[in-house]
Amino acid sequence: MTDTSIAKSSLSEVYGAFIDNEFRSASRTTFPARAAASGEYLADIARCDANDIDDAVASAKAAFPAWKAATPEDRAACLNKLADVIERETSRLMVIDTMDIGRGLWETEIDYSLAVQQYRYFAAAALTHEGFGRPIADGYLLAKREPYGVCGQIIPWNVPAIMAALKIAPAVAAGNTVVLKPDENASLSTLELGKLIADIFPPGVINIVPGMGEEVGASLTAHPDVAKLAFTGSSEVGRIVSHAGSNRLIPVSLELGGKSPNIIFPDIGTSDIDAIVDNVTFGSMYCNGQSCLAGTRLFLHDAIYDEFMQRLLASMQRIRVIDPMSQGPLLGCLVSEKQGHRVQSYIDIGRKEASLVTGGNRIEVSGCAAGWFFEPTVFETSNDTRIAQEEIFGPVLSVIRWNDYEKMIHDANNVRYGLASGIYTNNLKSALDTADRLQAGNVWINNYFNLAAGSPFGGFKESGIGSEFCHETLNMYTHLKAITVQTQVNPAWYAT
Repeated sequence: MTDTSIAKSSLSEVYGAFIDNEFRSASRTTFPARAAASGEYLADIARCDANDIDDAVASAKAAFPAWKAATPEDRAACLNKLADVIERETSRLMVIDTMDIGRGLWETEIDYSLAVQQYRYFAAAALTHEGFGRPIADGYLLAKREPYGVCGQIIPWNVPAIMAALKIAPAVAAGNTVVLKPDENASLSTLELGKLIADIFPPGVINIVPGMGEEVGASLTAHPDVAKLAFTGSSEVGRIVSHAGSNRLIPVSLELGGKSPNIIFPDIGTSDIDAIVDNVTFGSMYCNGQSCLAGTRLFLHDAIYDEFMQRLLASMQRIRVIDPMSQGPLLGCLVSEKQGHRVQSYIDIGRKEASLVTGGNRIEVSGCAAGWFFEPTVFETSNDTRIAQEEIFGPVLSVIRWNDYEKMIHDANNVRYGLASGIYTNNLKSALDTADRLQAGNVWINNYFNLAAGSPFGGFKESGIGSEFCHETLNMYTHLKAITVQTQVNPAWYAT
């Protein structure tokens, strides 16, 4: 059997909610999961509701005391076992994601590598997530970290393997239990993850409830027994989640949108141009452009503009736009028809307000009639246009010419977002000075998308609240409690 046939045959016919390490029967309404490119039917998924959320939260709440009491070593062992089994299952799971969301196999394989890193990283971090202490007069101060309890988590569709890991790993490493809602456009691999979790974690520690955001998501964020919320997605929905948390005065962490600047200085060496062009291409087109991290605004210096653009356009035109089940680097399809119409509308806007220099067309791919495939698209524009200001979430790059450093810095920061950024220069002072002035949670110098486990990932401004990927993430999932101990009682003094 091929990897594709193995993956298809491993899917359940119907997926209900995963609660208490078991899949519930989908007795109510279901919705179909279909391959993004071909439209092929893959499985039915339960359209869960508030009752399922009630059951999942009750399960997580019941499991919390024992999981909180588990040693960090025990929690770490579970996370490492999950990482082990995901590694063994990667060839199957990456095919499921490629079918489900339309990204190339070469990308979904990277997703699982990064996901495994996160489970292993937080397994190790759990062992070093300590409080602090110091002597005080006649005693000692102890500050310790304690988990919140039940964490409600909502993830998007673009990189489901990574998103599940970023939410589950730190929460359970810190001693919390989880109710996770996957996106309705990409639920299959997360529900398949439930099958692996059932053999490793105690019942109720991790629960997965699929369904629609306005139903399941709203019920989860409003549930009175959820002690913390974590959301990744659009800034618009992030506001809704934040409001739900503020209504009940519980902590909320958010990883939201981006419109990231990628800055090319004129001092780059001639011998480096092709490598930088390749990295810029990757940084804007990876994930079919459906990434909050994407370097979608390229600030290109006037002194090297013409030569760099010539090579950049050639690079974009070399990208293969083909069936995502093909091997090697490629540009697949967008996740859905809805997303296809969104990207098409922005390309139409760009044709009116900017200069289209390559791409801009939807492409038909043999055997992929349902897929929304677009050519890699590049516009020459200014920073005040809609395509340079708004998150498109598709394979569209805006190129902005610059020669005034102060204006470039102003424009780079002059968006509502502040998630990521890139700099290419051979001048260390230029690199560090510019990094300090960019309003972004991540600055990558000479290598865009330079993510590493342990490197904080989070945004400024409307790109979010809190940091993932790092030891600090464990602090987002815990209270800090202070305990003071004296060796003896103070002499009476108040009412004497």
